Amino acid sequence: MFAVVRSVFWLTVAYMVIKPGVDLPDASALSAQAMAAGSRVVAEQIQNIECDSFQCVGGKAIAAAALQASPSVGTPMHEQPAINLAPIPRPRPDWAG
Repeated sequence: MFAVVRSVFWLTVAYMVIKPGVDLPDASALSAQAMAAGSRVVAEQIQNIECDSFQCVGGKAIAAAALQASPSVGTPMHEQPAINLAPIPRPRPDWAG
């Protein structure tokens, strides 16, 4: 009986959190916004480092290059047409059954 009460409680809580008619935000837009904000914070912290050696300057340059956004690759693999690398066998003749 306690399992039923507990299940009803959690289902009610889930319904109140995700109720019908609620517009959930776009996950990819939120992800891109969070990544941009994180990259800005890291870039500011890297710029605040004071360097006195060539290794430190090189490390800052590498870190700054790694934080820059990579260009779009193009169309994703699942949107490209399939390439047939293997030959397709001929259809079975009618007289073969």
